[in-house]
Amino acid sequence: MPLLGTSAPVAVQNLPITGKSEANHETRHTNGVDRPLPYQSQHDDGLAVLSLRNLLFDICNQNGGGHGGSAVGHAAMFLYALNHLVGFDAWTMDELKAYGSAKLNGFTTLSHAHPEIEVPGIEVTTGPLGQGVANSVGLAIASKNLAARFNRPGYDIVQSRIYCITGDGCLMEGVALESIALAGHLQLDNLVLIYDNNQVTCDGPLDWINTEDVNGKMRACGWAAMEVLEGSHDVNAIVEALQSAQTVRGRPTFINVRTVIGVGTSNAGTSKAHHGTFAEEDVARSKVAAGLDPSVTHSIPDKALSYFRERKSHGQKLNLEWDALLSNYTAAYPKLSAQLLQRRYGGPGKAVFSLLDSIDTTAMGKLSTRESNGEIMEKVWPVCEALCGGGADLVNSNKIYYSEADAFLPSYPAGRYVRYGIREHAMASISNGIAAYGKGTFIPITATFLMFYLYAAPGVRMGALSHLQALHFATHDSFAEGQNGPTHQPVEVDSLYRAMPNLIYFRPCDAEEVVAAWKLGLSSTSRPTMISLGRDPVGPVPGTDRNLALKGAYVLRENSDAAVTLASCGTSLHRVVAAANELEKAGLHVRVVSCPSLDLLEEQKGTYKASIFPADGKPIVSVEEYVATTWARYVTASISMTTYGYSASSASNYARFGMDAESIVRKVRGYLAELGGTNARLAGWKQL
Repeated sequence: MPLLGTSAPVAVQNLPITGKSEANHETRHTNGVDRPLPYQSQHDDGLAVLSLRNLLFDICNQNGGGHGGSAVGHAAMFLYALNHLVGFDAWTMDELKAYGSAKLNGFTTLSHAHPEIEVPGIEVTTGPLGQGVANSVGLAIASKNLAARFNRPGYDIVQSRIYCITGDGCLMEGVALESIALAGHLQLDNLVLIYDNNQVTCDGPLDWINTEDVNGKMRACGWAAMEVLEGSHDVNAIVEALQSAQTVRGRPTFINVRTVIGVGTSNAGTSKAHHGTFAEEDVARSKVAAGLDPSVTHSIPDKALSYFRERKSHGQKLNLEWDALLSNYTAAYPKLSAQLLQRRYGGPGKAVFSLLDSIDTTAMGKLSTRESNGEIMEKVWPVCEALCGGGADLVNSNKIYYSEADAFLPSYPAGRYVRYGIREHAMASISNGIAAYGKGTFIPITATFLMFYLYAAPGVRMGALSHLQALHFATHDSFAEGQNGPTHQPVEVDSLYRAMPNLIYFRPCDAEEVVAAWKLGLSSTSRPTMISLGRDPVGPVPGTDRNLALKGAYVLRENSDAAVTLASCGTSLHRVVAAANELEKAGLHVRVVSCPSLDLLEEQKGTYKASIFPADGKPIVSVEEYVATTWARYVTASISMTTYGYSASSASNYARFGMDAESIVRKVRGYLAELGGTNARLAGWKQL
């Protein structure tokens, strides 16, 4: 759960924090677990902790269960409660009371089980373990990059420090480990990872499954590691660690905070404290310690509320100071200020779309779509400064343009090209953090083989769910991959992305449609775009149109007397055109449709869709090197894959699986003969 904040730079340190609690705690033994009583002191820190804990107990118990975990502690509830206590206007007590409710009859609340980006005070949507760690790395990269580009001496306009709270589960996830390694390599010293080390998982004690030296691992990954030995009660030790983290240079900081889950309750030290309710006796003890009536719920002592609300006035003061700094910056650097304003609020800019409109694709001839995409990107990259990102080791195969001088490095954080290494999952999830940093300020890109977007799929899905803009370039998108074999031939991966809500899967057939894909991706500010690209040179496809392609499907060859419609996209389409030519020569009239994006087609009006795929009973056949799934919405039959691919040249695979022009002609003729002029719709969809 990344949190944004600011801090001023101070001297470099890297000290272990070995705090000892100064409070006196009575303890008693319950089921083998020491159960310290909550704070007895009315000291400001102690009262604040008790008040927060008591509110969290009430939230957990109010609707029969919640995630107490890292709050007592689950971090979502912790964030929600603090948002209320420090004075976020939207976070009323009524919102907190709705946590864990059934939400019947259209009732809504801000207090979801996990943080969701649409809610005020939430930077990113988290929930799947490890995603927040990767998001925080993306936020840190974005902050570093923007600061390097726009800060000037005396004008630290961008000064974010990223905080991420994590637990045992997140640190075991592959996406977190990938991201941690990259963050250390990139020396992201504006990133602080706080580990709630309570040694308990849902299935039992952590040492059942994990006995590693986590501090040693983090140091080996290039992080500064600190430790708070008494994190359940020693506020000063935690504050000292956070202050010390602000002094670290050249490394991100890992703070290992030793805690007892459910501390002060009968569930202390067990997984029962992760979710569910807390015993009335435990809650009563805590409330009495805070000077509250145990029968009263959702009540914050005035002294504690004032303690927290001071942060609102403090934040307002910081905001006024920043506004003044920005005003002076604008006067001192008017051009830079205008550029920053454009980045924050202006989107990619009109110049980018004018450039795309001006690109003459005829010169790109028979280039594969991955190659034409690379040429187009080379033109767009210098003009669209919001673009930021890179590929997972396969940028050369993806033909992704980048300049060595523009790489994001510890010594040059102004670079926009990120070398992700072979970390597909982290690449996609880090990109979500980049996109979420001042939404619209950055347009992240990723690149790898379509097959390996299976590794990245959880991150891509989180970006789509979060309405975050990104361009994902997926090359080698068919069995034309050839000799690398079926492990690299994604016959089914398109189905995942075509089914994924709020993501546009776009499979262009040539450079003209690649331009359309770029226009789509750069203008889609609230959803990601996956551009599926081919490895092999394209054949002739007359009549492609970048503007019509943005409707998702359009007619390349119309014929009112057509006996059949052939529909395809990507690397299959030129073979379909060749097959249509052969059928026409034999006297069989054919319509040909290009379908680069079935997602976009679904967004068109019914009359338009009917003009592309008439429901008049005439046969419509799709041809594609994937398992046919979404095609069945529109067509009556499909020439497609039903097996995995094969390790052989691309040309032989098209013949092997019956998708070369000759095979298409043969299968279409057989299908028409089988129908015998009957209504193809009534016959039902058929695999050819």
